[in-house]
Amino acid sequence: MSFNAYQQAATRAENPRDMEYRLFAQVTRALMDAAACDPDDLRGRIDALDWNRRMWAVLGSDCQSSENKLPQQLRASIISLSIWVSKHTTLVIRKQEDIEPLIEVNRMIMQGLASNGSAAAAA
Repeated sequence: MSFNAYQQAATRAENPRDMEYRLFAQVTRALMDAAACDPDDLRGRIDALDWNRRMWAVLGSDCQSSENKLPQQLRASIISLSIWVSKHTTLVIRKQEDIEPLIEVNRMIMQGLASNGSAAAAA
C-alpha cells in the first residue's frame, strides 16, 4: 500500500516532460532486453515491440489532434516517426530488420526530452 502511495505522489510531482522521459526509458529498457533475446524467441521480444509500437501510435495520434500545442513541424515529425516505428516493428517481427534502430530512435527522443527539462538530472 505504501508503495502505491509513493508512486502516486511521484506521478503527481512529475511534469509532463519528465513523465514522457520516464515512459521512454521504460519502453527502451524493455526493447534492450528484447534485443538480448534470440531473434527466434518471438515470445521474448513481442511484448516490448508491441509496447513500443503502441506508445508511438499514441504519440502520433496525439499529434494529429488540433488541440496539440506542439509546433506543426514537430508534430509532423512525430507522426512520421510513428509511422516508421510501426513499419520497422513489423519488419523486426518478420526477422527482416534489426531491433537496434528502434532503440536508437527512442534514445534520441530521450536526449531531446532531457536537454530541456529536469529529466536531464535524472539521466
